Amino acid sequence: MKTLIHNATIVNEGRRFKGAVLIDDDHIEEVFEGEAPLFNFPFSIFNAIDAEGSTLLPGIIDTHVHFREPGMTHKADIAHESRAALAGGVTSVMDMPNVNPPTTTEERWQERMELGARESRVNYAYYLGATNDVSSLRFQVSSPIKLFMGSSTGNMLVDKREALLRIFQYAAEHHLPIVAHCEDTPRINERMAEAKRQWGDDPDVSHHSWIRDEEACYRSSSFAAELARETGARLHIAHITTERELALLHGNVTGEVCLPHLLFCDEDYPTLGTRIKCNPAVKSRADRDALRRALADGRLLTIGTDHAPHLLSEKEGGCQRAASGIPMVQFSLVSMLGLADEGVLSLERMVDAMCHQPALLFSIKERGFIRPGYKADLVLVRPEPWTLHRTDILSKCGWSPLEGRTFQWRVQQTFLNGQLAYDCGHINESLRGESLF
Repeated sequence: MKTLIHNATIVNEGRRFKGAVLIDDDHIEEVFEGEAPLFNFPFSIFNAIDAEGSTLLPGIIDTHVHFREPGMTHKADIAHESRAALAGGVTSVMDMPNVNPPTTTEERWQERMELGARESRVNYAYYLGATNDVSSLRFQVSSPIKLFMGSSTGNMLVDKREALLRIFQYAAEHHLPIVAHCEDTPRINERMAEAKRQWGDDPDVSHHSWIRDEEACYRSSSFAAELARETGARLHIAHITTERELALLHGNVTGEVCLPHLLFCDEDYPTLGTRIKCNPAVKSRADRDALRRALADGRLLTIGTDHAPHLLSEKEGGCQRAASGIPMVQFSLVSMLGLADEGVLSLERMVDAMCHQPALLFSIKERGFIRPGYKADLVLVRPEPWTLHRTDILSKCGWSPLEGRTFQWRVQQTFLNGQLAYDCGHINESLRGESLF
């Protein structure tokens, strides 16, 4: 049966207009501007959804999540986190390789693909993890490469110049984008040692952005950009946090900003503590505002969440003991709609950064746009104030730094490959996502 979503405000490809979308099976059959010609459709073969007062967007593509499976399923797993994504209007995710064991061999990559096929309620892809052993990259798959040029959760640091150069050369030769976590580990280790001398063995979390500071980010990001320009590889710098790094973004070097660094700054540590501890650290208000401006004008290409769940018990302590990572995927869209309402960026630019540009950057076919012939991954949102309570959270870890925040938009329905997968709080548990590559 076909589905017609009509009377919606559609935001797509830089435009906002009243219209309708006709879905046939798993794809978009037609997009209408203005009133849909309902009289042309036999009512027996289609389901009509009147979206008056609501806004229809392409499904969100989150290219930076950590669903923790395999190896860390006590805090998150594909089933729970993909449900949370679906409830947040996210229809496609790209999952990072720093699981246990890490996704650094073709066999492990294939095992994760099989996990995704069984468990993911949204469309999925898995990065290949680069290591100092460059021979591990010789896979017969076309997934992007994730490179840790700074230590974070997991032990996947690549810090040998020869290995880094060969990784960039390999990526250039095989036309694979590199997504890099850029922090200078020697700088961070020096700053941590100094912090411990000044403030004790487990410095308060308010010192986290002093330890993982602007210089640590810039040293690594600028080195990565140098390698990209030397080899011609496409480099996408993950979770940029500083104004200084923005100057590196041109040509074959692009940048991602993640939700925590758009919403929070170091002034929030006194109230939110380790709940906003992440790597790279949130920085100053000036840095946060610079990131917002760069997102609005397109210098920052994409928005990710860096959804990285930990149990609250693992977030206890300070800079040394507390785990780094924040669960964000369920509330990324409503948060960004809030920033659009505040005038931080336009709604059209938000859709570009969360839908269009991820699809283009990673060559995700037939997704990320509302176009005839494309997969019908869609999200319908409506203006409705609501306050986030812990009982609303679907992530397995069961908490969010956004608890108590009032949002002005609510995700109403999420369509996955043409099927109504999320409907006003209800998830169709029979549906599974598809591989993005």
